[in-house]
Amino acid sequence: MRQRLDPESRAVPAHADTAGHEPSAIRERAGGTAIELHDASAVIGARPPHVVWSGVDLLVREGEFVAVLGPNGSGKSTLLKAVLGVVDTSRGAVTVLGGPPGVANRRIGYLPQRHAYASTLPVRGVDLVRLGLDGASWGVPLPFGSRAAARRQAKRRVEEVTELVGASAYAERPLSELSGGEQQRILIAQALVRRPRILMLDEPLDSLDLPNQAAVTALVQRICRTENVAVLLVAHDVNPLLSYLDQVIYLAGGRALQGPVEEVITSAKLSELYGAPVEVLRTRDGRLVVVGQPEAPHVHGHRHG
Repeated sequence: MRQRLDPESRAVPAHADTAGHEPSAIRERAGGTAIELHDASAVIGARPPHVVWSGVDLLVREGEFVAVLGPNGSGKSTLLKAVLGVVDTSRGAVTVLGGPPGVANRRIGYLPQRHAYASTLPVRGVDLVRLGLDGASWGVPLPFGSRAAARRQAKRRVEEVTELVGASAYAERPLSELSGGEQQRILIAQALVRRPRILMLDEPLDSLDLPNQAAVTALVQRICRTENVAVLLVAHDVNPLLSYLDQVIYLAGGRALQGPVEEVITSAKLSELYGAPVEVLRTRDGRLVVVGQPEAPHVHGHRHG
């Protein structure tokens, strides 16, 4: 079924020029390969096994900001788990920071889909960030020797990363007292505290209002550039990301496309990916609208619009 468009949206073909929405070009970098998939497949379950996607070729370099898009059930979160080595990718080749998946996980910052924090939970923002650094360490701090020096160093790192994400003003407060945008900054700080080479964020914009979506996206791009971190960000909506991205990975129909937004999210490319007619339009305010998908139509625009 084709999606009905609001007449006021004045939809036009996606390839048409739209003021204020110039696509971001892929920057030339000297950075090496962070993630590479060649003819890869992701398999979950065993009886019977389910192939989520197959024949996938992808390349993500250090310092690139890449969005992972696609309809529900297309395997976006599975891609992140494949990079972590927790999903079977034995069919094909997957390389992560020069080795097989799972070997370099300490150099990957991973933020899964967000969850609410109980109002009775006394954990502060800085406590959560510190858990990302030494979550396996417990016990009473000793005031002497190298262990005390290591704790001072850890404290400095926590302060550095909370400042990096702009959370210093509220990092000492309980998580339950923080807004959604503030919690998300704390969680990103936790994912960054070990100085990862890859940062993977699973729907970090979910449930945030538009100003916080823009703020978090700008923050992630700044981290990507200044820290030279490869970023994979799973999203339902590409529009808050449009002016910040280097590339997108669009998953659908068990396959994947990769490239700049204006090259991937087009009628021709998505029709080929789905194996069915798909039309991509751009509204007057710059939103991308995908209509005619085999599943329920998807709007790359305001999530509740």
